[in-house]
Amino acid sequence: MKMKIIIMIVFTAFFIFTPFIYSKIIFDIESGQVHSGYNDVRIPGDSGTLFSLSEELKTDPSIFFRAMLGYTINSKHTVSLLYAPLTVEPKGQIDKSIIFAGTTFPADEPLTATYTFNSYRLTYRYELVQSDKLDFGLGLTAKIRDAVIKLEGNNRQSEKTNTGFVPLINFSLLWKFHDRTGLLVEGDALAAPQGRAEDVLAALTFRMSDKVALKAGYRILEGGADNDEVYTFSLFNYAVAGLILEL
Repeated sequence: MKMKIIIMIVFTAFFIFTPFIYSKIIFDIESGQVHSGYNDVRIPGDSGTLFSLSEELKTDPSIFFRAMLGYTINSKHTVSLLYAPLTVEPKGQIDKSIIFAGTTFPADEPLTATYTFNSYRLTYRYELVQSDKLDFGLGLTAKIRDAVIKLEGNNRQSEKTNTGFVPLINFSLLWKFHDRTGLLVEGDALAAPQGRAEDVLAALTFRMSDKVALKAGYRILEGGADNDEVYTFSLFNYAVAGLILEL
């Protein structure tokens, strides 16, 4: 909670104290359907039972929503805040006993899981290339991960929560192959010995006016960590539709 407050203060101060040179405010809203790929869990990472929330349990597709607020100065410098919640609820039975977060769940009993991976991100990006046909920028993202994995069955319940900071590389590439239409590839990603994280969008954009654009495409969210405390790697596929407002 403290980190969220700090991010909001930084972003507000940026608005207040930035000289009023050429600038614009950006609202970027996405929704659509998210499908679970692999979602493998073992908690604790060194002694729990490895099982799949998407193959041994069933995870139905669900509707998602995410929103970004950005501020661009001199068309080169962009600071943005992203709110990207995600919760899925796998259900079913597993034909083996599961040791999860200190609790044993017997084989073949009905199980309900909750997998939450909410993301809050503060990003700075600098536009390295700007032309009639191509825009390309690189930057840094400070991500706050708010994750919960919970398992319930027959009056048994156990969960693992984790809130932490993750630094990521941010990038954005827009190929404007037509007057109004473009191909956008953008996201945050980084890999390290402790784990990895990738959140990448590939979408077609259609500019309705100088201030309004639409986008539709595919987003991949993938990553995880492997240590004594937790083993979890997941993949989510998003069918994306979005609206971009530039004021």
